[in-house]
Amino acid sequence: MGQAISRSAPASWPIPTRHASTRKPFIRPRLFSALLGSTMWIYLNDRFVHDHEAVISVFDHGFLYGDGVFETMRSYGPRLFMRDRHLSRLFQSADAIGIKIPTPLAQWADILHEALVRNEVGNDHQDAYVRITISRGVGEIGLDPALCSSPTVVVMTKPLVPPASCLYDHGVTVKVASTKRNLPSALPPRIKTTNFLNNILAKQEAIAGNAFDSLLLNWEGHLTEGTTSNLFFVRDGRLSTPALDCGLLNGITRQVVIQLAEELHLPFEEGYFTVDQLYQADECFLTNTSMEIMPVIAVDRHAIGSGEPGP
Repeated sequence: MGQAISRSAPASWPIPTRHASTRKPFIRPRLFSALLGSTMWIYLNDRFVHDHEAVISVFDHGFLYGDGVFETMRSYGPRLFMRDRHLSRLFQSADAIGIKIPTPLAQWADILHEALVRNEVGNDHQDAYVRITISRGVGEIGLDPALCSSPTVVVMTKPLVPPASCLYDHGVTVKVASTKRNLPSALPPRIKTTNFLNNILAKQEAIAGNAFDSLLLNWEGHLTEGTTSNLFFVRDGRLSTPALDCGLLNGITRQVVIQLAEELHLPFEEGYFTVDQLYQADECFLTNTSMEIMPVIAVDRHAIGSGEPGP
């Protein structure tokens, strides 16, 4: 693929005339790469551009309304973990909200490979973090999807920065958020949309409570998931996780854990669980693609099992 600059990206940005004010000095986007010490290649609408050229319109409905979908992946060396499952879910999410992704599914493997190579990640020396974002596109202000003629497609890749090793060694604490999970009939959590306000509000509660993350309950008081992770716990040798119809994302790592449990013939159940049941667990952990499996040693200051990772 060529290195042509997006037509929507200006070659340079004007510096506004300075006036006496309390505003911070304006920094041109081109300078951000210099400040960070590197340049990132971004895939934007069929072409790769430098990060300072990856400009999206203020009329993009992803910016205006959170109208879009996304996927995140990680690599182990050059191999993207469960790439095809992630891409399949991306297309399913887009289809669920009526966005037709302009790039055929068959082309995505090559695009992602080139993104990794250009940014020198996803190799024997550096695992990669990948995010694909698809928005409704640019259009006049208004909620009608027909206002947008074509979706905006963005791929970002960067070095994967996993959580600190001490968190895996010693475990993390989580809290149950007062923020409830979206009703599936209102905004189905199975659709991975860019509108993450529900999750952000719960994450704010975790930060305020010095917790690693928050767990969200649904409208009936049943456990669902973390803000960016799925929940598992073990009680009396049985692995349990909230059922999908509690209102949660069917995480790719969640699917893998369930698959492994079935292959190993481990006692397993999906169901409707309360916080009190979680308090009585012998073991608990969170899963997502980038952090893999994170042990939880306490929920709302209630120790899980021995208060240490593992059974």
